[in-house]
Amino acid sequence: MQPFTLKYAFPGGIAQAVTPYHFDPARQLNMLPDGRPAVSDPDLLLAVGTTTSTAGSATHFDD
Repeated sequence: MQPFTLKYAFPGGIAQAVTPYHFDPARQLNMLPDGRPAVSDPDLLLAVGTTTSTAGSATHFDD
């Protein structure tokens, strides 16, 4: 039996996240669609917090 509250505590499905940038392995940076590094967009940084990439380690920041 599943407790009543668990039916409402967890979302039904996982939403897919869409990021407005992509990782460029040649430059080792997250890039915006217009070709600028993602860290050059202050509005993006305010919205997502960081643009952590997976290059090298989990703590690598594009700065």
